[in-house]
Amino acid sequence: MKSAILDDSKKFKALDKSGMLDFCLNSSKIYSEAAKLSANIQLRYPKPDNIIVAGMGGSGIGGDLLKDWARNKINVPIEVSRDYHLPEYAGKKTLVLLTSYSGDTEESLSAYLDALKRGCMIFCVSSGGSLLESAEKLNVPYLRVPGGMPPRAALPYLFTPLILSLEKMGLVSGASEELDEAMMLLNKISTDNEFERPINENFAKGLALNISKTAPTIYGFGIYRGVAQRFKQQFNENAKVPAKWEVFSELNHNETVGWQKAGKLAKRFTVILLRDKEEPIEIRSRIEITKELMEQEGLCMYEVQVQGKSTLAKMLSTILVGDFTSVYLAALRGVDPTPVKTINYLKDTLNQNGFREKVVSELKASAARLPSSGH
Repeated sequence: MKSAILDDSKKFKALDKSGMLDFCLNSSKIYSEAAKLSANIQLRYPKPDNIIVAGMGGSGIGGDLLKDWARNKINVPIEVSRDYHLPEYAGKKTLVLLTSYSGDTEESLSAYLDALKRGCMIFCVSSGGSLLESAEKLNVPYLRVPGGMPPRAALPYLFTPLILSLEKMGLVSGASEELDEAMMLLNKISTDNEFERPINENFAKGLALNISKTAPTIYGFGIYRGVAQRFKQQFNENAKVPAKWEVFSELNHNETVGWQKAGKLAKRFTVILLRDKEEPIEIRSRIEITKELMEQEGLCMYEVQVQGKSTLAKMLSTILVGDFTSVYLAALRGVDPTPVKTINYLKDTLNQNGFREKVVSELKASAARLPSSGH
């Protein structure tokens, strides 16, 4: 049985060659280190009119989480930009939070150059690359984080500076306290889902087994919009499986109809519902009615019950459950969760068109052409 690998440490470690599971187990520790590192952030910007988080993939998901977390805490609009260029409204009163783990992602470098040209207030989070090389020369505020990790595993280093930078600027409050609770809860989640716990005592292993022959579909709501997206991304990159995510209540206006005549196709999917005991009654009603409708169409559904009290603790602990599940799903599928060959191939091939080199060249020239930003 394929499930045997989830209780066979030797076989599992032989598959998880780069130790992706270790990043899950050490999540709380990494967040703690990220918080200590973020204590060095110094931003002397005035209050922005708007905030844009620019980043891609595992480096960009932090922007979605920031937007969800800050939704009811900040009176400044936040947008996530996953593009080569910033929205037209971006200008001198825009705070651009640039996240690129490698510092060499071409979309992020292009967005950074765009922000420089528009005179935006900029803060970069990266492990190095051309991004930090330019930030150093132009005196643009940045935080250098440890390198050597897959970007998706570096989420604590990429997300923590975002929430704490806003706290330091006086735009939000309570971030540090929420992060403290989150780190304690992450320890519990790690213990509950560690490899040593057998399948019948391990939620993440059980969920991975239940969805192992399907394409998982994750349904979130409210503050769990970005969490659902993170689940999807982790299933893609770690387990190498197609996945999708949707959000209540929007999905009730289109997605639910798609299952109406799915027939045998529905058997190829499973739905994961993110649930919160404190979910609003209007959302709870929608979820329960949706479950009833989808069960009638033969869809298998599973629930992930949120833990924690503060918004941040709820979000990060739920994300960790998804991270564990994706790694165990990778094992069931017989794949090493760390390598992302198709992404690397795509990047290497794209480099041949010369766009990234053009951007880097312009960034280097800007160091001589533009006066120090004084940021």
